[in-house]
Amino acid sequence: MKKIRFRNIKLGIAAIAIAGITSSCEVTDLSPANLIPDEESFGTAARVESLVLGVYEAAQQGFYLGSAGQAGRGYPFGAANVQQGDMRGEDMYNDQLFYEITYIAAHTPFSANNNGMWISIYRMVNRANIVLESLDAALQNGVITQEVRNTLRGEMLFMRALGHHELLTHFARPYMDDPSSMGVPYRRVAINDVPLVAENETLGRTTVGEDYALILADLNEAEELLPLTRNHARVRRGAAIALKSRVMLHMGNWQGVIDEHAKLAGTYSLMDSPVTPFRTVNSAENIFSFVHTAESNAGVNGALPSMYGNPARGARGLVKVSPLIWRSDFWHTEDIRRTELTDRNAGGIYTFKYTDVVTRTDPNPILRYAESVLNAAEANARLGNNSLAIELLNSVRDRALPSTVPSFTTADFANTDELLTAIFNERRIEFLAEGRRWADIHRLSGEGRMPGIPLKATSRSITSLDFYTTDRAIPTDHDLLYTSNLFVWPIPIDEIVNNSQTPIPQNPGY
Repeated sequence: MKKIRFRNIKLGIAAIAIAGITSSCEVTDLSPANLIPDEESFGTAARVESLVLGVYEAAQQGFYLGSAGQAGRGYPFGAANVQQGDMRGEDMYNDQLFYEITYIAAHTPFSANNNGMWISIYRMVNRANIVLESLDAALQNGVITQEVRNTLRGEMLFMRALGHHELLTHFARPYMDDPSSMGVPYRRVAINDVPLVAENETLGRTTVGEDYALILADLNEAEELLPLTRNHARVRRGAAIALKSRVMLHMGNWQGVIDEHAKLAGTYSLMDSPVTPFRTVNSAENIFSFVHTAESNAGVNGALPSMYGNPARGARGLVKVSPLIWRSDFWHTEDIRRTELTDRNAGGIYTFKYTDVVTRTDPNPILRYAESVLNAAEANARLGNNSLAIELLNSVRDRALPSTVPSFTTADFANTDELLTAIFNERRIEFLAEGRRWADIHRLSGEGRMPGIPLKATSRSITSLDFYTTDRAIPTDHDLLYTSNLFVWPIPIDEIVNNSQTPIPQNPGY
């Protein structure tokens, strides 16, 4: 077995690959990885499956401050994508120092959260690329069947696309602003030996438009390869389609959003209650989630029920629902998402989407059918199909309201912009504490519909339930114009300094 030491990001990726890190073969058993020689990694079907599950583990456990595993705090998709996405927006509120750098936009090329996201995603992507480059040899050697090869390839292409799109929403300007602006390096070649590190350092930043084209190419192929039905914890065809819907929304490809949504009909559906997807993980609304177990989760310093839950139930409670959205005039007081999906104590209101504060087994919902529905509602409104847009909007909204609250009708909206605002507000309610707010701020600011990050409740200032239940003044701060360099995260300094051949350009202003 090869052994090397490493001191920078790319060498770290290579070292991980060379070691042949694998996981156990049950997807619900993401136990610590075992080491086997890399020349034997694809020698049996069980080992191939184990390497694939290692990619899931890299997504769920990740890399943070130089460590992997339980210390990883759920980077990138075990929990951190939700937490960072929420803390960059205004609807979830930072109550402690833990997330303050993200919440107040004090990030630098040296700060941990943005560095952790960059490193952990590329670490996951590299593992996926190693699998992708080895599947055909395993097929030719009779280790796996064509059907297995296709499914595993589809999973890895999805992971690669998911990772690169997350990077684009944090480290690049939006597609609808300027597709020719700097994107991120789209890594499609595996780094599994030291000489490949230097060779791959020459891969620079492609444009945002080029990155989106590569994402769609990966997802289109994945859609063709993946099975229609399987456990929600493994990538299936609907996940590739739903992610394409999200990506096309960011591109402003409205007809594409509608077409992708149509493919999901009949396989997925909205539950009668918005609570069900969070209590029944295999419901027809859940398209794809990253699983957690008592043995393998983001830990007390990262798991969603721990960080977001009510301290009265044993959680750490570092993040609350913001009183700004709680007291907004667009969130109806009889909405059951206010009662059954939130929790409270004397200090404020918390989400109750994630409930297992003891063993932290709540999955992280990555794609829900409700997102595709609201994507299609927006796309139809953009194209002037207002009646259909309202019907789709009502399908999500009405299930959370008593029958005494009327559905929206065309008479409720003077123009399309008012309808779009209602759809954007519904997204804020429906995906509260799921990390989707930042992605909407990102794309809508790039389009010019938002001026940037709105005012937030001042960090560590909401100390009483009164801020939610009375007209007590809410202190605000931390808004950020789209034109600020801080709107886009900086490339980690190690990525630039340790690239000895062709350092990629830093984002302007850093």
